[in-house]
Amino acid sequence: MNNLLAQKEDLKYIWHPCTQHKDHERIPLIPISHANGVYLYDFDGNSYIDGISSWWVNLFGHTHPYINKKLSEQAQRLEHILLAGFSHQGIIKYSKRLIQLLGKGFDKCFYADNGSSAVEIALKMSFHKHLNQNHKRTLFLSLEDSYHGETLGALSVGDVSLYKQTYEPLLLKTLTTPIPKTLQDLPSAIHHLEILLQDYGNQICAMIVEPLIQCAGGMNIYPKEFLNQAYRLCKQYQIDMIFDEIATGFGRTGTMFAFQQCDFIPDFLCLSKGITAGYLPLSVVVTHNEVYQAFYAPYEEQKAFLHSHSYTGSALAIACANACLDLFEEENIIQKNQEKHKFINTRLQELESFSCVQNIRSLGMIFAFDLVNLPFDRAGLQFYLLALNEGLLLRPLGNTIYFMPPYIISESEIDFVFKGIKKVLKQIQG
Repeated sequence: MNNLLAQKEDLKYIWHPCTQHKDHERIPLIPISHANGVYLYDFDGNSYIDGISSWWVNLFGHTHPYINKKLSEQAQRLEHILLAGFSHQGIIKYSKRLIQLLGKGFDKCFYADNGSSAVEIALKMSFHKHLNQNHKRTLFLSLEDSYHGETLGALSVGDVSLYKQTYEPLLLKTLTTPIPKTLQDLPSAIHHLEILLQDYGNQICAMIVEPLIQCAGGMNIYPKEFLNQAYRLCKQYQIDMIFDEIATGFGRTGTMFAFQQCDFIPDFLCLSKGITAGYLPLSVVVTHNEVYQAFYAPYEEQKAFLHSHSYTGSALAIACANACLDLFEEENIIQKNQEKHKFINTRLQELESFSCVQNIRSLGMIFAFDLVNLPFDRAGLQFYLLALNEGLLLRPLGNTIYFMPPYIISESEIDFVFKGIKKVLKQIQG
């Protein structure tokens, strides 16, 4: 098979996510034949550095030999078993490891198979917990420009109109509060939150946030001080705090989890994406025993949390998740990433010389800048297409270009990326 045949067959049968298919009349689909390390290879032999970790999931490169080995071993023993009334060795091991890794304050793991589902679980669990405690609360609070997924509940607490606007009539009623872009904005943002809580605090189940950085909303980095103060305010009204760490978990923000940079433990922690390093779908909501006890009652009281997915706790996915934790532990990934951050950030700052580049920013292994002052309606798209010609996969968010590479990327590969980025910027800047 070659690229042309693969494109033709694909477009005949497949409806792709996040895609206006009419664009493919002029923008080529990129069929991938195989992958290794940070590289993707198409059917014509062209290679691309995966600069976005395939939508932020691929932490350790493609076809990693150790994860491959553990997945293969698991497939010989047990591929899947329902998690209602049954269990398996891998998930017991992983849950214990994750709870110990998270530290004091987390006690229980509730599994699903994707990030949006994890958010749905946290929302439902918070509402149901309050209800079991004889407090009927029907509102959720989130941040402006937030993104939490694309199922109806997750969309409801998001604030990116591109995804949300069409489905507005179907969504839950929610509240939003401003996000401070800098510490100077903090007093105003906290004041706004205080006023909102005075009016609605007793009706709110939970506040849900992407801690430290809003990824799909434009890679907006904001100060942790806002979260610390917001948490204290929410607790005055018995409002739960949900941390959506689907994108930020497993090392992306410079610590293993973003909440570790804050002064408190959230009530719910949603994890997915990097949990299996891009191998298989898996997500988990982690909470504490106080929440668990609100559902612990005789069957007749009907307090059980009746939420389920057929593939919950897949033994194959869990094998990959355990392998990922092995790699973090054995290869000192967090420490290595701190050095890698410095190296990449130095290259990133070199882009200041381009007049079309603005708002250069970074956090851990997340790097971004905005394209401005260009005569294109879709400057990000133009950048993306030209970057493909340079062997780079850098899918933009509007006119925001971001770089979230697999953690195994080498210094020479990083240099190659920024050489390509500079070449593209020269072309579009003219």
